[in-house]
Formats: sequence, C-alpha cells, structure tokens
Amino acid sequence: MILNRKRKPLNLSCTAFSFQMFEGSSSTKKQKKQVLTIQKLDVVCTSGSESQVNVHLLRTAGDEVTITVRYLREVPSFLKLPLGSPGPDHSRVSSPLFDSGVHLNGNGNNTAPSPPSPSANEPKYEKRWLDAVSLPLLMARVSRYKAGKDKLRFNCFEVFALDGASTNILQFCTAAESTDWLQAISTNINDLTQENIVHMGWACECPEGSAPGRSSTFKFLALRGPYFYIFKSPPISAADWGQAETTYNLYEVLFKVHKLWMAEDCWLQARLYLGLEHSPEQDTESLCFSILVGHGQSHTFRVELATDLAIWEKSFQRAVFLEVQRIQSKSYMCSSQGNVLCFTIDFASGFTCSESTSKTILWRYKFSQLKGSSDDGKTRVKLLFKNPESKQIEMKELEFANLTAVLHCIHSFIAAKVASMDPLFMCSQSFLGNYTNS
Repeated sequence: MILNRKRKPLNLSCTAFSFQMFEGSSSTKKQKKQVLTIQKLDVVCTSGSESQVNVHLLRTAGDEVTITVRYLREVPSFLKLPLGSPGPDHSRVSSPLFDSGVHLNGNGNNTAPSPPSPSANEPKYEKRWLDAVSLPLLMARVSRYKAGKDKLRFNCFEVFALDGASTNILQFCTAAESTDWLQAISTNINDLTQENIVHMGWACECPEGSAPGRSSTFKFLALRGPYFYIFKSPPISAADWGQAETTYNLYEVLFKVHKLWMAEDCWLQARLYLGLEHSPEQDTESLCFSILVGHGQSHTFRVELATDLAIWEKSFQRAVFLEVQRIQSKSYMCSSQGNVLCFTIDFASGFTCSESTSKTILWRYKFSQLKGSSDDGKTRVKLLFKNPESKQIEMKELEFANLTAVLHCIHSFIAAKVASMDPLFMCSQSFLGNYTNS
C-alpha cells in the first residue's frame, strides 16, 4: 500500500479545521496578531510507547510511505471479537473501526463478549487540535489570482510569507467568507508593517569631526521593529535584514536634530513639510541629525530636504514609542556602595531598584518624582527624586557598565510616558485604540 502526500488547498469550511490568527508567544494584549495558524482535528495516541513510535514514524516519513499489511491473530481482540469469529453483530458491537464506517463481512449469529479490561500497555487515543500551518504575517502578501495567470479565484486566496517559500491556498465555502478572511488577514499584515517598519530611506553619513581621509558615504537607514538598522544597500530579502552594517536597540538610541533653523516660523515649517515652499538658504548643519548610542558613540547623517528631516524626527518618535509600549520594562545590572543591584525602568510604575539575588525592593519612584540627574560621563549617575511624604529631595547614586545606554533608555521611557498622555500625539497615530495609558 503506497500513501502519497500531495499539497492541496485547505478547505477551511470543514468542521475538522480551525482557522485562527494567534499572537506570538512573547506578545502582550497590546500587540497585533502576528501569525496565521490553521489547526486540524486529529486522533493522537496518548499512551502506549510502541504505538506512539509508529505514529511518529508515519508523521516524519516524508512524501511517500510504504505500508505492509499482514494478518495478525490479535486483530479480533482489538475489534472486541472472540478469536476465530468471522464477524460482528453490528447492532451490538462498537469499536474504533466500526465507528469510522469500516465493517467486516460475516454472519450475525455471533455476539461479542464484554470487552476485556485494558492493559497498561494498550494504546489510548484522544481527539486534539493540532497545528497544520503556521505562517508569519509580517511583510506577508495575499493574492486571489492564480500564480502566473490573471484568473481570479472567487472563494479562495493564497497567503505568501516573507521568505516567499511558505505559501498556502485557503479555500472557503462562499466568496463572502473568503472576502471576510482576506480583509482580516490583509488588515493584520498592514498593521504589522506599520508597527515594525516605521520608516526607511537613504541618508548621507558624515564623518565625525574633521577626520582626514574620510568622506561622506550614503547609507540606507531603517526603523524596523525593536531596532535601528544601518545598511550599505537596501535589504531585499528576509536574509538581508541580518546583514546590516550596524544595529541598535531603539530604546537605547537618542535622536538629535543639529539645527532647528525653521522652528521659529511654524507656518514656514508647515509649508516646507507640505512641499508648498522651497527651503531657504542652509548651511552644512541645517539638514543633519545625529544618532547617539551607547558608550558615547554617535552617527551623523545629512538629508536633502527639510521634509526628510521632519519625517525622520517624527518616525523616530513613533518607533521609540512603539518599542517602549512593546517591552514595557527594561532592567540593568548596576552597583551602589559595593552592592550589586538591579535597576528597572517600568512604563507603568517608574523606577525600581532591588537586590540582584534576593529581588528585595530597596526603593521605588514614579517618573514624575524624578527632578534631576547628573553624571560623570563615564559610569556613575546621580538621580534626584522628590519624596512624596517629606517633600525632600533624595539622591540615589548608581554605577553602570554602559551608562549612556541607560540614560537613553530612561529618556525613551519618559518620552513615551509623556506622549501617551498627549491627545494630539495619540490621535496622530493609527494605533490609538491598541494602547492604553497605564
């Protein structure tokens, strides 16, 4: 007996399939649904080691399976028949094979005895929903047209993952049902794209200072998901995203515009942003911005238009806000007076410092209680908090291995907290209903 496993469209109208879009394992309730999962109802062996091994071999055997069928004397006992019995009484016997519509020919004079008590080694089966297909929706695409043709499908469509190799045809009972699912999947793909790829484009990287022998070079920048990417050339395939020249965590990056030459005239700024007026004379610093990263390092970029500069600034604000909302909290190891501590920045509660081993909380303050800070530019920082009861300023001195990254992270969380309370900022975002103010 040869079993060939051929790829067929999945009929999602059948009751044996469950069609859902699940969130990722590390997701929170605030995240978009990231994975399209199709489940099928299957019978799973839950006990009996030999049966489980056979099932595993069948599932992992490949596209072609050869099964040898031979007579076993134990079959009648499995069918709940006495040994040598030619057939069952259909009205009085129930077995897995009879329930599935498989019957044996024979006379109906014999009656089946009461089933024997199951042994410890006897296999047991349960119906369970198993994942049949799992497709990531980030940068995926859908199509109702047949590949290489202009023929339109009316009750099915195809979903292509980012890698282009993972694809499945989803078939429904009606065109209306197909359209509903097509709209739902397309909406999630668009939302994930907006959340994960906030902005990308070319910019000219300027050499730091007046380094001899170094000239400006064009780099392709991208704000995608939790990272800020710097490429020599645009990423084309999924694998290209892992070949970035440099990658930084967004919440540890500080965006800084060099010269706000158009900030004094808000109407001029608006007209420039809309492209209704040409830019005035600019010096070399006018259209530059810097990316400040850990350990005092930085990158300086120049763009061609004032509109480009405004878009990058707004894109960074949105990307950092999304990332802070996603991670919710970030912890850093630090030391104080010779003790190893854990310093946590939490979007909901503020600042917390605890012992690294016992996790005992030593102190906690809200963002609004931070009144100032100073650092030595190397490893140490002094944070000034206002005690809500005594109204006195309390100073906490901490030492970090990468102080710059910690300070940038604090800035990112405070900026996101302030932005979440700004109705104008929240209304300007397409994800207003997806995030709540903690």
